[in-house]
Amino acid sequence: MTAQAQLVLENPTTCVVVDSPDGALPRIIHWGAGLGPLDEKLVRELVAAQAPVHMHNGQPDEGFALALLPEQWRGWYGHPGISGSRDGTAWAPRFVVQRIELDGKPVSGFVTAAEGAVVWHAVDADCGLALALTLELTPAGLVRARAEVTNTGEGGYQLDELLIAMPVPARATEILDFAGRWGKERVPQRTSLHVGSHWREGRHGRTGADSAFVLHLGEPGFGFSSGDVWAVHTGWSGNHVHYAEKSLIGDQVIGGGELLLPGEVVLGEGESYTGPWIHFTHGTGLDAVAHAHHDFLRAVHPVDAKRPVTLNVWEAVYFDHDAGRLKDLAHRAAKLGIERYVLDDGWFGSRRDDFSGLGDWVVSPEVWPQGLHPLVAEVTGLGMQFGLWFEPEMVNPDSDLARAHPEWVMQVPGRTPLEARHQWVLNLGIPGAYAHVRDQMMALLDEYDISYIKWDHNRDLLDAGTSPDGRPGVHEQTLAFYRLVDELKAAHPGLEIESCSSGGARIDLEVMQHCDRVWVSDNIDPTDRQQMMRWTTQLLPPEMLGSHIASGASHTTGRHHDINYRAATAVFGHLGVEWDLAKATDEELRQLGEWIAWYKQHRGLLNAGRLVRVDVPQASGGDVFLHGVVGGDAAIFAWTSLVTTATWSLGAIRLPGLDPEATYRVEHLGLTVTQGPGMHAEPVEMTGRMLATVGLRAPVVLPERTRILTVTRVE
Repeated sequence: MTAQAQLVLENPTTCVVVDSPDGALPRIIHWGAGLGPLDEKLVRELVAAQAPVHMHNGQPDEGFALALLPEQWRGWYGHPGISGSRDGTAWAPRFVVQRIELDGKPVSGFVTAAEGAVVWHAVDADCGLALALTLELTPAGLVRARAEVTNTGEGGYQLDELLIAMPVPARATEILDFAGRWGKERVPQRTSLHVGSHWREGRHGRTGADSAFVLHLGEPGFGFSSGDVWAVHTGWSGNHVHYAEKSLIGDQVIGGGELLLPGEVVLGEGESYTGPWIHFTHGTGLDAVAHAHHDFLRAVHPVDAKRPVTLNVWEAVYFDHDAGRLKDLAHRAAKLGIERYVLDDGWFGSRRDDFSGLGDWVVSPEVWPQGLHPLVAEVTGLGMQFGLWFEPEMVNPDSDLARAHPEWVMQVPGRTPLEARHQWVLNLGIPGAYAHVRDQMMALLDEYDISYIKWDHNRDLLDAGTSPDGRPGVHEQTLAFYRLVDELKAAHPGLEIESCSSGGARIDLEVMQHCDRVWVSDNIDPTDRQQMMRWTTQLLPPEMLGSHIASGASHTTGRHHDINYRAATAVFGHLGVEWDLAKATDEELRQLGEWIAWYKQHRGLLNAGRLVRVDVPQASGGDVFLHGVVGGDAAIFAWTSLVTTATWSLGAIRLPGLDPEATYRVEHLGLTVTQGPGMHAEPVEMTGRMLATVGLRAPVVLPERTRILTVTRVE
């Protein structure tokens, strides 16, 4: 028995047409902009118009068919969707669809839907495999898909790869994805797609600072608001793949999946593996792609736009946990209007530096003889929330935990684990290790009034074997991390958790359905943060980006910056402060207080508004940025120059995204106006159409300075 259907999934932003004839896995006929009203006849003609071409000279006589899970037996020469075997057999599955469901109900023939999950249930009796392939169009216009494979045969089946791919039109030839490193995350890079593969692997055991992040394939020269763009993102915080591929046939795809290490997933009889969600987005310009990601996250895991302004004490005190000094910081923070206080690394066990104590999640009696109660009472008594730093997946070799349970450390049998940052990885896939960490964290959350956890993860998972057999353990470690976060939050409603991983090395759509914010980078230098914040918003909305005002001299780069530049950079995210306030001058504290007050007044817009990034083609080198957020009656834009421009003026700059028929008053925020010739500009009133079409003269901005423009609807 086989099933067949033609489906149209369509909402106001996206249309997907799928053909699944006579038991075949689904073939994506169209994915992108709407096609107008579609009926059964039109879809049948569309499918016919996209029929595979007949090739010659040794190619398959009937052409080929490219499925959502690409299959080589159908004539696809590119990367197959599934790879695996039973000791070298059953390596070439040929799936037959037996049932198609929409939101759990069987469907056949011609079907249209605005939303919902379509599942194709297929089997290969010869290989002893069952496949459930899911495709969903979300209200945000994001298309996501995943596959589940079940071993229905005898003996074990080793799964090596399970990838999902979507076709992209031939006119899309330019790739944009990302590179980066610690302290310099989200570095954009462009190249062209030719015949062959653009293959990006993440083998860090976490998302990685150099991850592809979001892989885009678009029309040549696409920008923030121009050019058709198709994008893929693998929602998985462990090893993973993003790729773009063009075959000799001429068809091209983008896709992704989990990167499985050899022997990592061996399915016993009746066991299943479910791959991560692979997210696909189409739009005109990069902002449209970003909006789909933002709208999706804001729907499935919303966070309050009016998030508390945070003080993290790390760059203020590092490991020097002096109670008097930390209480003094709390008083200074409260006086400035700061609403959350986070105690960072160094409060537990023997942790006085990087070399010991990690994994011993017990308050140090040496540093805190009365426990954390005096500090927590001081912080909460001042009206602030209290937050605490953990690194639950790691352990120092010099720790009570490592000495008591060396078998809980990830390692390849017969050799000492590779150290990084003087750390080993604790294998949370082992039930005893998981329970130990969970119980220690739960005990602290039960004892203290902790509203927030900064969850760090400071090394890659290399040689990540499991005891006792040494099989790779990254897959199970990633699932255990998600489970632990969820368990802690379920037991303590309202608890917020930040994903920090050497800064921004664990940022993806899956982790953000468990955590509430990310730490974009350990580098708080505003010039570097301009680039990192700009591109991290390609995936995450501003309210999820930890964005702090640090001291004048960057602890990472050593560069010195004006407080107004530091603050004007930081306010376009979840604002915090990371600065020894006792060393700030009275004037700096006055200015900092003004910025915090301004942010609190406007954070509902800054964090919940619609992202707008504007291409500035007249600025050579890409060192001038224009971006903002737009709400119902107001907008806030920032104009930043990292360099001395070749001309005094860069001409008119457009401010798009506003109601074209409304009139707005545009003013320069006084906090960012530098004194001097040509530095000041009077307010103007213009319609949204005028601002988007003509714009206004770009302000003169000195190097490494930002000018903020406030835009308010005139009543």
